Amino acid sequence: MKKAAMLMGALASVALFAPAAFAQETGAMGGKGTLAIAAAFGMALAAFGGALGQSRVAASACEGMARNPGASAAIRTAMILGLVFIETLALFTLAIIFAKV
Repeated sequence: MKKAAMLMGALASVALFAPAAFAQETGAMGGKGTLAIAAAFGMALAAFGGALGQSRVAASACEGMARNPGASAAIRTAMILGLVFIETLALFTLAIIFAKV
């Protein structure tokens, strides 16, 4: 519970400071270099979140099929649909990063 509160606090602080960072003009470091680093960091976060979500979906589906083998077809269909949605979010992140950089 404490970790979740700390994570939410960190995300809130990033969300508060993001408009100020985008309002600044390019400084000594230049705009493209820092934008590329931010894009790489964002894609790494999206890949990590997608992989974590896919692993949880697959583990839950395997557990559900093991408990009720008769419902394995419905569970497999729902699992594949969930995996498609998770992977689509990661691909949208990649497309947005290429559009911005």
